[in-house]
Amino acid sequence: MEKRKILRNKFYLYLTEFFSGMSVMAVELGASRLLAPYFSSSQIVWTIIIGTIMIAMALGNIYGGKSADKNPNPDKLYGRMILAAIWIALIPVVGKYIIIGISAVIIFSVNSNFLIWAAFAACMAIFVFPLFLLGTVTPSLVKYTVDDLEDSGKTVGMLNAFNTIGSIIGTFVPTFVTIPAVGTSITFLIFAGILLVLSIIYFASSKVKSAKAIVGVVVLVVSCFVRNSDSFAFWEEDLTYEGESVYNYLQVKENEDAVYLSTNVLFGVQSVYEKADNLTGMYYDYAMAAPLMAGVNRKDHLDALILGMGTGTFATQCDRYFDGMSTEGVEIDEDITKLATEYFHLSEDIPVYTYDGRAYLNAVDKKYDVIMVDAYQDITIPFQMSSVEFFRLVREHLNPDGVMVVNMNMRGQEEGNINQYLADTIASVFSEVYTVDVKGSTNRELFASDNPDMLTVFEENLALEQNRELASFMDGACEDFTAYRAGSYIMTDDKAPVELLGMEVIDDLIGDEVTYYKNLYETEGLQGLLNAF
Repeated sequence: MEKRKILRNKFYLYLTEFFSGMSVMAVELGASRLLAPYFSSSQIVWTIIIGTIMIAMALGNIYGGKSADKNPNPDKLYGRMILAAIWIALIPVVGKYIIIGISAVIIFSVNSNFLIWAAFAACMAIFVFPLFLLGTVTPSLVKYTVDDLEDSGKTVGMLNAFNTIGSIIGTFVPTFVTIPAVGTSITFLIFAGILLVLSIIYFASSKVKSAKAIVGVVVLVVSCFVRNSDSFAFWEEDLTYEGESVYNYLQVKENEDAVYLSTNVLFGVQSVYEKADNLTGMYYDYAMAAPLMAGVNRKDHLDALILGMGTGTFATQCDRYFDGMSTEGVEIDEDITKLATEYFHLSEDIPVYTYDGRAYLNAVDKKYDVIMVDAYQDITIPFQMSSVEFFRLVREHLNPDGVMVVNMNMRGQEEGNINQYLADTIASVFSEVYTVDVKGSTNRELFASDNPDMLTVFEENLALEQNRELASFMDGACEDFTAYRAGSYIMTDDKAPVELLGMEVIDDLIGDEVTYYKNLYETEGLQGLLNAF
């Protein structure tokens, strides 16, 4: 067939390749942000996203090449791009419901590796089809652009170059521009619109009527208005705040008694602020044993550093209960720090540095009396802050009688669980290690020091504590301190399988949570399950 006028100049074909590559990467990054509030943003989830997308693209490449050979009509390609645009535009409308629906089915169907199966199924259902269609672009364009075998190498090279440049831009724009500025949903709509406009220009210039283009415009416009909610937790009412940062999904909930921050829709609370200015009932209260172990009531001044500041609950507690104690924090997510002052009453006198915790330790020479490591979220445990090398760096920044406290937010039951790896690794660095389980939660606090008298110092300073509420709580907590016996499960910068270890614990936690509903389903069927909700 005669080549369309718009395609006689290869520039438009290169432009198609450019925006196709850009859209693929934008959708991939959007996929990570869509899934993260439900399944975390761990390396496991990223592996699933990348693997699924590569499968889709490979299948698209095969189909696109065969289709172009069989029927070298560019109308087919731009029609497929419209279908991809329509699908991508629908993701903000239905994507979250698909994720919840798939999760509900899989949670009753599998006994292990829930996160892997649920994330994989969600990726397959939501992202494979549009990326399969975009995978057909390159082989189709090769068919339309190669006129002469003498310059085929140059032409294919130009196509790949435009695709690569588009992919590079499509990597940076969502991460640093659109997602922080307007959110994940609108990011999907922006790139759906780009694909749609590109295809409409082709059909309009070729004077070819396309029903798909009309449908695409309608779907895009409707999606812009019926994104019923940008909320990832669409079933929640009266959220105080919900948004996204470069690093996290952010949710703030508030009731009469407290304010809560969560970076995951389905499980986990990362920070809490008690409005009544009392103990939180959470791990922060146990962590306050660290200043007592460091001699807070016998020293004129204590310096504390928090790696993983969050909204500053621990800093606020220390400021509230201990005189003569200066606290500073490190938090990689600047948006969380902003929420801390706006909703969680973090004092502006407490400095917070926007940095990775380990990078910060490498950058400063200061020594501290207390260092709290609170950077572990669900299964998103930064491996670089869980290794022997990291804990050695912490020890170097502690005074001789200083104390490190680590919040381990998951309790594993099996031999070789995540807490055992962390505790063994820490015990290979520090001579004194004690743990205590936080009642009513899955958290465990670990205290480490090279001071052999850390518990004696704790008891002496507890006896001097003037605040009766804190003293009474610590009296009960100290009965549960357990000296940790070191084992051989050591993590290093070279080998720290934190994602797989964390996933094992999450499986156990989810299994415990759904046992009741599984039993209910087996005895009373679907109706009994629906009645329970």
